[in-house]
Amino acid sequence: MDWSVIRIALLCALGLLLLSAGIEDARTREIADRKNIAIALIAPLWWWASGLPLWPDALLQIGGAVGMFLLFALAFRVGMMGGGDVKMIAALALWLPLGVLLRMLVLMSLLGGVVTLTMLIDHRLRRARGGDAIEVPYGVAIAMAGLLILQEPIFNPFSHS
Repeated sequence: MDWSVIRIALLCALGLLLLSAGIEDARTREIADRKNIAIALIAPLWWWASGLPLWPDALLQIGGAVGMFLLFALAFRVGMMGGGDVKMIAALALWLPLGVLLRMLVLMSLLGGVVTLTMLIDHRLRRARGGDAIEVPYGVAIAMAGLLILQEPIFNPFSHS
């Protein structure tokens, strides 16, 4: 069986889900649970197609995702992030080894700053009432960071012999 074809298909599915979630968040300020569930459920197929051993690697992926969920659930609790954003980060963490995940989080933070500044400028240009809260579609930054991190060699099926 040609594993590279399966890996390419899984990466395309992930890319489309991230793109769709980012667009949805930009439009509605929500990310459908079914998209986050799909990202999470196809991760084990990625592990299988990539030859990731169940012990300890797959369990480390699950532990990392749980850790991300708990960390960002705190941000949700204090109103800094939406629930869909938290679930999307956790689902994406199932795909990423720890080092890549940390790079994705840094990139996500930088892109999140750009998205926030863009929303602030838009808010000012529209001369919105000062008391109006700015809703930042952080899922856009998460999706963009995820898409950019897919360029990593670990995800490029053509870089493996």
